[in-house]
This record gives sequence, C-alpha cells and structure tokens, in this order.
Amino acid sequence: MYQWDFGSLWAYRSLVGVGLGYTVGYTILCVTLGLIVGTAAGLGRLAKSRFATWPLIFYIEVFRCTPLLVQLVWFYYALPVLLDISMSPALAATLTLSLYGGAFYAEIVRAGVLSIDAGQWDAGKALGLSRLKLMRKIILPQALKRMLPPLMNQSIIQLKNTSLVSVLAVPDLLYQGQVVTAAIYRPLEVYTMVALIYFAVLFPLTLAVQGLERRLAAHA
Repeated sequence: MYQWDFGSLWAYRSLVGVGLGYTVGYTILCVTLGLIVGTAAGLGRLAKSRFATWPLIFYIEVFRCTPLLVQLVWFYYALPVLLDISMSPALAATLTLSLYGGAFYAEIVRAGVLSIDAGQWDAGKALGLSRLKLMRKIILPQALKRMLPPLMNQSIIQLKNTSLVSVLAVPDLLYQGQVVTAAIYRPLEVYTMVALIYFAVLFPLTLAVQGLERRLAAHA
C-alpha cells in the first residue's frame, strides 16, 4: 500500500512559492493585455466595414478554434523561424496567452454591446450624440454590467491556462512541481499539492463571481 509523505515537500516551499508568484503574475499580466486586445477587437467587430471586421474575425476564430497548447508551441518554435527573430519562453507565453484570452474577451465585449436595446442607440442619436460619445456615455456603462460576470469567468480560466506555460520551461507553479517531483520522486504528493494550491486560489474567485452574478441579477 502506498505511503503518503507530504512532509518531504516542506523543504521545497520556497520553490513552490516562486512558482505560485509566476502563475499569479502571468495571470495578471495576460488578463490585462488580453482585456486591452479583446476590447479593441470586440468594438472593432461592430464596425460596418467588412474590411475592418474580417481580419478581426479571422484572429478571433483562429485563437478560439485551436488548442492553447498548440498555440504556445507554435509561437515559441515556429513564429521565430517565420520572422527570423529570437523569442524567449516568457515572451512567447505572454504573447500567446494574451492573444488567446483577447479572442474570448472580444466576443464577450461584442455580445455585451449588442445586448443593449436598439432604443438606447436611437435615443442617443436623437440627442445628437456622436457614435463615440454614444458608446462611451450610454452603451458601454450598461453593457459593462452584463459583461462583468463572463469577463471574470474567462479571467479565472486564464489562471488555469497558465499551467500550460510549463511546456516552455516557464517556472510557473506546475513547472516547479515538476522540478520538485524530479528531486524527491513523490509525484502523487507533489501534484496533489499543486492541485490544492490552484483550488485555494480559484475557489474564492469563483465564489466572488457567483456573488457578483447574484447582485447584478437582483438589480436587473
């Protein structure tokens, strides 16, 4: 019968802490960049010109319809060859996660804006507001309330997605877990610990999103 031994992990607590720091840091960075890209792409998709929307649709669908792991490997190994440049694992991971998240954020933003009743647009136009002012003062404040829960849910998914950057040897939580496993040969304990750490971080965030959804529904 297998004898569990979690005590052997204590000596590697600093290594695990560094990995958790990388995971949280990458999540914050990639969520921030993804929101910027996604907001721009989502609003751009609302343009009436097909020449403006087709490249955005292509970007969004490529990233939504291909596995993130494949994208990470492609950006790190193939893109530098195509562009004749060098790319560090950290840059490849940041670029991939940001663009991947941005594709999903873009659809959330677009759907949020389109969910606003057409009468709001008509009222703004009747007041003589330009499209930009109408979007900024009337449409986006209302759409943001509807977008917040799915945006937060997607951000939680982004945190889980950071575990894939370990394939590029980025020293995140999972990668450090692999290092510890190689040192002490206790994979069951190590990956149980990694799973529990992810759960400890993600579960409160999930509860927060659910609470936000209830509050927004109550004030709808």
